[in-house]
Amino acid sequence: MGKYRKEYNWAIRTEREGKWLHHIHVWPRGWHASASIPRAQGKTPISATQLRGQKWVRRHVESVGKTERELALELRKWNATAVGELCDDSFEEHVLAYDEHSAGIYLHGINYNVPFFATLSGPEVHKFADNWGFKKAQFVLKNDLSEVRTFLEGCAETGSWGGRDTEGFVVRCKMREAHSGPYVDWFFKYKFEEPYLMYRQWRECTKAVISGRPPKYKKHVKITEEYLQYARRQLQMNPKLGSLYNQNHGIIAMRDGFLKERGLKGSDIIAMETAEGDVAPPISQNIVLVPVASIGCGKTTVALGLVNLFGWGHIQNDNIQGRRDRAKRFVHQINNALINHKAVIADRNNHQKRERKQIIEDIRSINPDARFVALHYVHEPKGRMLDGIRNITRQRVLERGDNHQTIRADSKSPEEIIGIMEGFLQRFEAVDTEHEPDINFDEVIDLDIAATSRENLETIVSALYNAYPRLFDGSKPSASDLDLAIDAAMKNYTVDVKHDLTFGSKNPSHRQPPSNSGQNQPNTINGNTIEKLLKRIEFFNISLPQSEINSLAASLFPPSTPPEISKLYNHLKNSRRIQASFHVTLIHKASAKDRPDIWDQYKDLYKNALQRQLQQPDGHTRNPTPALGAARVRIERLVWNDKIMAFVARIMPVDHDERLNSHVSRDMGSWECANDIPHVTVGTAAPNIKPKESNDLLRHWLEHGANAETGIMEAEIPSVKVLEGIVGVVLSRS
Repeated sequence: MGKYRKEYNWAIRTEREGKWLHHIHVWPRGWHASASIPRAQGKTPISATQLRGQKWVRRHVESVGKTERELALELRKWNATAVGELCDDSFEEHVLAYDEHSAGIYLHGINYNVPFFATLSGPEVHKFADNWGFKKAQFVLKNDLSEVRTFLEGCAETGSWGGRDTEGFVVRCKMREAHSGPYVDWFFKYKFEEPYLMYRQWRECTKAVISGRPPKYKKHVKITEEYLQYARRQLQMNPKLGSLYNQNHGIIAMRDGFLKERGLKGSDIIAMETAEGDVAPPISQNIVLVPVASIGCGKTTVALGLVNLFGWGHIQNDNIQGRRDRAKRFVHQINNALINHKAVIADRNNHQKRERKQIIEDIRSINPDARFVALHYVHEPKGRMLDGIRNITRQRVLERGDNHQTIRADSKSPEEIIGIMEGFLQRFEAVDTEHEPDINFDEVIDLDIAATSRENLETIVSALYNAYPRLFDGSKPSASDLDLAIDAAMKNYTVDVKHDLTFGSKNPSHRQPPSNSGQNQPNTINGNTIEKLLKRIEFFNISLPQSEINSLAASLFPPSTPPEISKLYNHLKNSRRIQASFHVTLIHKASAKDRPDIWDQYKDLYKNALQRQLQQPDGHTRNPTPALGAARVRIERLVWNDKIMAFVARIMPVDHDERLNSHVSRDMGSWECANDIPHVTVGTAAPNIKPKESNDLLRHWLEHGANAETGIMEAEIPSVKVLEGIVGVVLSRS
């Protein structure tokens, strides 16, 4: 649903889709990407898609003698959002063609602006479309699920409905949680795989040819080779085609030209391949999940979560004792596991290309049908990301003590641990699917190191369900299923086999004895007394997910943004001046004298957390910077000038039911902030501009506003954005 605006609510969908049980409306399907038209006075940059959508809205309402204002008033009266799909090949092509006559906005739904899904019926939507001049997304009405299944399976055989190709359907219906519960509005998608996967393969292969890369394809081999011969001829005859194709123009014409030359439809090709036995069966086994990670990314926790959900195989390289032929024994165990499991996680860092080359080649030498999926924990660009990764992974490793097979945090000094981890970070080689060996990955799933294992588990499950639907026996796990899987992974995992990274030494006397370095002294944490740690406090903060902040900032500056508005953001991005990690400062030591109430409150919270660690036996899981609690932060607005950029934030009340807040006093209603305006600094234009100058920017903005005179600009977040954060402490160097 589009966000409710002052003028009117309109969600434009820029793909070929349309869909709607207890009445069951089935709509032909396409592609959706929602966007809202901002009010004219808003500061949010307007994208090219939004501008084209505005143009079409105006054209539609004027065709029936009405105005945009009248549409706005009508929707406001209903307290509703009109949901449409923009189909305009002159603007952007997709899989199915829309000629000039059929171009426009297809009205798919009228949804009420309430905190649950409530929508009008298909006939009511059609009536609204007629009254306001919009295109109508066609639908059929079925009375029960068996009718729907029969209908959908019939359409899937031809990939068409009513003589027109379609990618699938949206089923709008009524559902209820239990037999006695009330029926509520609901909808879900039913997508056809072919011939649209073949069309997408042709598109990607064509783009590879244009860029001079060898095209990669594993399905529809014969017909794809014939298509590429045709495409190469067309590109040679008209050199301008390549540039247009890369801008997503001419894709359908290229495909249709080939099909016309062959006298076939896409569905004909699929039927012929099926009859000839030339269709590869859907992949349902022999999947090897290959983490590409460094120490502390959480790969084993995520792997155990997958095992808990699906019962897949899990081979840990660290469980293989001794150094001799470890790589071969690792692969041997993976191949053995594939005999009894549909998928196997190859739990090793695989952070260098030579490791990935070894595992792919050795597994394929025995099992040529194996498919490889990279679970890629993103580390690059290193110049911008490594500082944040270091902070996150070091904290994780130090917190878990000896519950790791090669990094034993309670048996090594912090310096030794950091040295080992740094070696992995420096050697890390990102996945590069354009070159060997990574070209052999069927899928690459990018994961965020700063995200929780629960979040990364959900990312993996969603990606695998899309890529390999036949790999799974049941329905997609629910949110509670994912929660339980990760909880079990974190609570029940203990290390059975422990070895040092020096296990290969032939002479035991050459091995370094475990270093205590004050680790296990009864009244210290990593060699520091509580009093010493309290003196090292720099500031208290709420750490926020890096990926969420980066994505939010990027969404406010689409390619269509005027250069004068996006100048600072582009400079920050291109010069790697965007912060490596993000936080809301609660109080800095410089403010301790002015706000002793806040400083002492957080200092006591930190002191109590340290004392609890000292009560644990043998110094296990002692961490000088423990999490002090969980927080929720609402991001409201982006403010910037030519020097600095920051998000205005609102810190939400303390949730005392949150597990991490179990030690927070009930009297503490919120995470109080000493700054006048809580904020998240995105970046500064130069090294001599310090992040703390965000305070000056925001004070000036609050007093004088964003305008040409102040040189300050602002962009409103187009919807409610609340992030989960961790309250913690930052220490000075000892």
